[in-house]
Amino acid sequence: MNQNTIKANTELNVMFVDMNSFFASCEQQVNYWLRGRPVAVCVYTGKFGCVIAPSIEAKRRGVKTGMRLDEAIQLCPELVPLETHPDRYRDFHKKIIAILRKYSDDVIPKSIDEAVINFRDYKLVHKDLTTVAKKIKQDITKEAGDWLKCSIGIAPNAFLAKLASDIQKPDGLTIISPENIDSILQKLRLTSLPGIGKGMAQRLERAGILTPLDIRYATPEKLRAACESVVGLHWHYRLNFSEVDLADSNYKSMQAMRQISKEQRKSMETIHDLLLSLCMKLESRMTKQGVHAKHIFIYTSYLNGNRWNEKVTLNEPLQDGIQLLNIVRHKMEKYQKIHNCEPVINPNITALGVGTSDFIPDEAVQYSLFDNGMKKDTLRKTMYLLKEKYGKDSIMKAAQVEDSPVLKDAIGFGSVKDLYEGE
Repeated sequence: MNQNTIKANTELNVMFVDMNSFFASCEQQVNYWLRGRPVAVCVYTGKFGCVIAPSIEAKRRGVKTGMRLDEAIQLCPELVPLETHPDRYRDFHKKIIAILRKYSDDVIPKSIDEAVINFRDYKLVHKDLTTVAKKIKQDITKEAGDWLKCSIGIAPNAFLAKLASDIQKPDGLTIISPENIDSILQKLRLTSLPGIGKGMAQRLERAGILTPLDIRYATPEKLRAACESVVGLHWHYRLNFSEVDLADSNYKSMQAMRQISKEQRKSMETIHDLLLSLCMKLESRMTKQGVHAKHIFIYTSYLNGNRWNEKVTLNEPLQDGIQLLNIVRHKMEKYQKIHNCEPVINPNITALGVGTSDFIPDEAVQYSLFDNGMKKDTLRKTMYLLKEKYGKDSIMKAAQVEDSPVLKDAIGFGSVKDLYEGE
């Protein structure tokens, strides 16, 4: 589905479905005794665990995503911490997408808990999207789970539909149309718009653009200058009913991150094994997507609240996990040597992440005349084809052989393209 166009369209034919407190609601769906109670889904439930998904009840008590578990429990003593069940969330996600596809073939899952539905080719079938939205809510309750709730936005384009879905939570239904868009925008801050953070807001404010309504009525040239890129032009299009967000775009970045428990911090070898697993996870994703990365980013956090971040620009794009691991380790060792400090991976570490970005397709990689990179890449692809056919543990690199896996299955809120490979 790619109907992006700069031509303005004022018809209400795009819907955005946002599942409310999805991970926590899934847990409450399968466990009746959790319903109505404040629940916090965490990667692990130790004292320094991180809340990744509070339930609706927990949010009402002030618990927020990213909050440390001990702080959350101090704020809400009756909070019920739960470890994640990734397969459970994937299964519910697929049920919900199947429901949405009953009403339109043009459905883009934007994340594990969000999807866009394009009704532009269904004008004769669905004449009133408000009625369709109510039916979708009923179907989710009936076919996916009676405890699962969603907020739905309806608008002329995907961005405004997303914005509409954010206005009323939980269980909302909001329409943004040419008739009410100005009254809605004038009540919002710049950072209320999805995609505008503090940095972008400051740039806009320096240019005299102080509100979302100012963005809507600023000239494309002024917005482009204020944002210092074509991004400003996109904001003009979004708020004036053009479509720039409907395409199912490829990965812009990939990341693998884990919270580190108190038990794991007792062994630096375990954490180094975890780092290897994260790098191999990225290798798997890049190989399946057929891309090489030109940039690497590394990040860690610690018990005292400090963080360490590093970015690496590569001379040659990579896909290999062991090569990625060696670069990450080199950066860590170099930082320690320059600053004469303790190792980046130390007993106080609470989170570890590695990411890749700026991808180029496999076929665009330039191999050295005297390098065997092409053979390595072909072998890597073959390995993952065998894994897919015979199981993920059927074949692996020697460096991955271990008595027990340290990388627990996890799922994030970002892209879910991997769930639909082969469809």
